[in-house]
Amino acid sequence: MTEPVATSNGQRMNGAAGHPSLKAETRGLSFFYGEKAALREVNLPVHERRATALIGPSGCGKSTLLRCFNRMHDLYPDHRYAGEIRLYPDDINLLAPETDPIEARLRIGMVFQKPNPFPKSVFENIAYGLRLRGLRDKTEIAERVERALHDAALWDEVKDRLEDSAYALSGGQQQRLCIARALATEPELLLFDEPTSALDPLATASIEALIGRLKSQVTALIVTHNLQQATRVAEFAAFMYLGELLEFGPTEALFNAPSQKRTEDYLAGRFG
Repeated sequence: MTEPVATSNGQRMNGAAGHPSLKAETRGLSFFYGEKAALREVNLPVHERRATALIGPSGCGKSTLLRCFNRMHDLYPDHRYAGEIRLYPDDINLLAPETDPIEARLRIGMVFQKPNPFPKSVFENIAYGLRLRGLRDKTEIAERVERALHDAALWDEVKDRLEDSAYALSGGQQQRLCIARALATEPELLLFDEPTSALDPLATASIEALIGRLKSQVTALIVTHNLQQATRVAEFAAFMYLGELLEFGPTEALFNAPSQKRTEDYLAGRFG
């Protein structure tokens, strides 16, 4: 078993050298709603073409951290960031004033807790982001829509229903449609905020299998309350508590040999 090492702000990281290269990382990231600090000095590496699970009790800052990556907080008033989120290989700071948040959202897709298809056809749900990126060629749009639906394991189920309303799909199909919509713009990082909490076990298994396949082409950052799900889909895990990142490491190491007492207590179900 590898020895844990400490980050510069005291967070504990299990594991050793030899990890995949980074796709992104937070450096001293803090976030404030008004005067209230929701995140405090978070240093989180996000390894390329791997899935990282954010775990921790409700209200610990997992979703807040996730939404910093694509600047979702910019849509609401009275917020403030401190620190950086670096995106590689460009090495740009996503939080810098000169970084266009709309461009950031196109490069970093997001799938929410509940399926949120647009009130449009199945086809137009996927095509929307492509047109937003300036794509106008109808043939290319159709090809990209089909590819995204294939990537989301949905094409065979909807290929004859492309003009139907997205609302006519089942809950699991709607969630896969939202994943296809995010994939269509070829994101570099895909954010999942409790993506299966509103789904039945069969749909949940389908989404988890899909995430497993997608990791060969896109980096994933996943918020989940389901600890078993974290062990099934994520190579890395980060435990958060009261706005701080207390421990990070390979999922198996963090779950089997946590270095922090609070991590151990949470994983054992002593609080949460």
